[in-house]
Amino acid sequence: MRPMPDQTQFTFSDGGSQPSAPPPSPKPGDEVTVRAASRLGRKRPLWAKIFGRLMAPWVELKIEPDDVLSVSPDHRPIVYVLEDYGMSNALILERAARESGMPSPLVPLPHDPVGRKRAYLALSRRNIGGTLERAMEIATGNEHPKHGKNRSESLARLIAAHRADPTLDVLLVPVSIYVGRAPEKQKGWFSVLFSENWQLVGRFRRFLSLLLNGRDTLVRFSPPIELRTIADEGLPEAQTVRKLSRVLRTHFNRVRAAVVGPDLSTRRLLIDNVLSAPDVRSAIEDQARRDGSKVGEAWKKAHAYAWEIASDYSHTVVRSASLILQPVWSRIYRGLLVHHLEKLKAVAPGNEIIYVPCHRSHMDYLLISYLLFREGIVPPHIAAGINLNLPVVGTILRKGGAFFIRRSFRGNALYSDVFNEYVAQLVAGGYPIEYFIEGGRSRTGRLLQPKGGMISMTVRAYLRAPVRPVLFQPVYIGYEKLMEGNSYKDELSGKSKQKESIFGLISGIPKVLRSNYGQVVVNFGEPIRLNDVLAEHAKDWDGKPVAESDRPDWLSTTIAELSNQVMININRAADVNPINLLALALLSTPKNSMSETDLIDQIRLSQRLLQELPYSDRITVTPHTPEQIIAHGEEINVIVRVKHPLGDVLRIEDADKAIQLTYFRNNVLHLFTTVAWIASCFHHNRRLARATAVRLGKSMYPFLQQELFLPWTDEEFGERLERFLEVFIREGLLEQGESENGPVLYRGVGESDEVFRLRALGHPLQQAFERYYIAISILAKNGPGTLTATQLESLCHLAAQRLSLLYSPAAPEFFDKSLFRGFIQKLREMRLVWPDDQSRLLFDDRLKTWAKDAKVILGREMRHALEKVSPEHVAE
Repeated sequence: MRPMPDQTQFTFSDGGSQPSAPPPSPKPGDEVTVRAASRLGRKRPLWAKIFGRLMAPWVELKIEPDDVLSVSPDHRPIVYVLEDYGMSNALILERAARESGMPSPLVPLPHDPVGRKRAYLALSRRNIGGTLERAMEIATGNEHPKHGKNRSESLARLIAAHRADPTLDVLLVPVSIYVGRAPEKQKGWFSVLFSENWQLVGRFRRFLSLLLNGRDTLVRFSPPIELRTIADEGLPEAQTVRKLSRVLRTHFNRVRAAVVGPDLSTRRLLIDNVLSAPDVRSAIEDQARRDGSKVGEAWKKAHAYAWEIASDYSHTVVRSASLILQPVWSRIYRGLLVHHLEKLKAVAPGNEIIYVPCHRSHMDYLLISYLLFREGIVPPHIAAGINLNLPVVGTILRKGGAFFIRRSFRGNALYSDVFNEYVAQLVAGGYPIEYFIEGGRSRTGRLLQPKGGMISMTVRAYLRAPVRPVLFQPVYIGYEKLMEGNSYKDELSGKSKQKESIFGLISGIPKVLRSNYGQVVVNFGEPIRLNDVLAEHAKDWDGKPVAESDRPDWLSTTIAELSNQVMININRAADVNPINLLALALLSTPKNSMSETDLIDQIRLSQRLLQELPYSDRITVTPHTPEQIIAHGEEINVIVRVKHPLGDVLRIEDADKAIQLTYFRNNVLHLFTTVAWIASCFHHNRRLARATAVRLGKSMYPFLQQELFLPWTDEEFGERLERFLEVFIREGLLEQGESENGPVLYRGVGESDEVFRLRALGHPLQQAFERYYIAISILAKNGPGTLTATQLESLCHLAAQRLSLLYSPAAPEFFDKSLFRGFIQKLREMRLVWPDDQSRLLFDDRLKTWAKDAKVILGREMRHALEKVSPEHVAE
């Protein structure tokens, strides 16, 4: 599939890399030439030429940002700062500067204020204490030759030169170099042993790292530090050097944490920190009192819980897994497209990143960790269900960053406290975390209602120690085929979920490797800053730590709003792939089939509607033509072509595949809510006042908003309806006339092409309206004060099942209890129903008015069928 703008594409190629093209020579008048002509024009030292040529075949650079000149756009002289001394680092820096059109670091500034006949210095990690001591000696004039030259001496010389010469204005540009961090083209597992990490390495290990991983060298130029500003602060020279050293060291630590991950403690040390926390110690004592046992026995139980939970992150295992997964992805997928990742990179430094993806497949966490690692971003620690803690597999997942969570904490206060403290330790330590707030994988393709457990733990962990700001990063994952498709269909039909096992995993591998699962798209949505949410919903919080035992009044509201906003932002980053468009069109017909010309027209119409009024600026739509989309659907066996002399017919082969395709229709259903509502208004009505269509849409919207996580207010939805009505009129789907009461809308007569397209556009939401009417019909039939919310939910489920058996088969989510539960909850929130003293639901004439409005959408036959199957409650 062809990549779109603003995206990263992985093709999973194992082929060798192509050498980078040499950068263009600066032209006269370029800012590089104006700024640093003297340094660019001077020759490199002979040793740099010799060793640079020797190293060149083994090293390929990935330089960030793409336009390095934007890091320092003016004409001031530059001194580069590295994290470590070393000839290899100096040569890599010199080559990166040369390829980027920047001044050479091996040529000194005029008058050589660094005092080293070069224009770079380094923060050596080998003897930090000694170098700080040396900085103070230089600043006070008590120099001792035995120390030699180091970065503090160079900094002190630079600062002294600025104070001596008011016209001097040097920029310090920090440059981070990581060898073996982005393994796109690794050849063997052995190379992962010599990849970049937090350990101090000697010359020999660095030499091996260059030989094995030099082709994956990342060079990152950071924004400059203005020495003139620092020198003019007027602090004592020794204090200025210490301050600047601390700023640089902190910067390099942040960049290294973002690229290779935090400086990880061992699993055992992290567990010790959890068990020594005051809240956990108190929980251990409480457990001992409840059990009537010794504290030591309760401590052993807590230790077992912590050992069961904690990840055992191994950088070597993560890199090895990347190498193993690459050929697997290339075999089963036709590419992985990533959108908006650069936007994440721009906001990630300095923040605690919490990845909150939608959950559709077991592949979700593998894909996200894989692509983050390959893009130079540290993979997150992932909350995984305890059911995945299988022999061997569990160990590998744990070393890949997974920590395991039980499905329920109920009745186990000690486990709850240990798990809460473990999450708090991760948040406080700056570890990126990933969890799925839907709780489990969606079996219908819709986002599930969020479960606030992990969100709550994260928020409370931050409130306990509000040091590092927390950023929630929603992620949308779009598939064209699912490995779990058949199991989802079985579960939706009533079969019990099969328990994961080693045998099931191994036996399924050959079938997976023989299959074509199309393309995967990962879109990074708009991030959510926790501090912004707190500022809106916790106005009385003063920014001070909140004890774990405290439960402010605003906490539950904050968690609920944050959870809902995460789901909204996931939906706002959706990708519309070819299978989504095929499913939307073909599932709207009685026999799941269309002539090729009709299918092409319907797909083209859907693409135009998506482009006319974009849902958000992070939505992506396949750029392929309808003809290419149909060919792709045939290629991956989603649809079949039936040859016919009067024109080919495209159809879904059987009922099982049709059920599976509802999953992919539901992925993007929210994007078509507005157009589906308008089309539904004219399914059983040829004529309707424009104001009525908008008014009814606004009254129905709260239920659609709750079910599909839509982002607009009622008024904004009304405005969107008005704008899309204009699009419908312009497309010829509707006509507008005038009446005494205002504009009136008309659709065509009979089975015209326009009527056919309207019916196809409205079909995806039709069953949602039928579900709503089932609930209203059952309430009306039983009367007020008869049913509890739970009884109503159960009767709705049974009625929907029966309707599907008696009439046309319905989509699996039609009788999903959770959707009825959400609708009933929304009725209560809007006070259309309310509980009496015995929790039975009461209602008044407003509900009857709402039901009357619903009749505009549903035809007479459908209303009769719904009312006929609506049961009465039988008292026990």
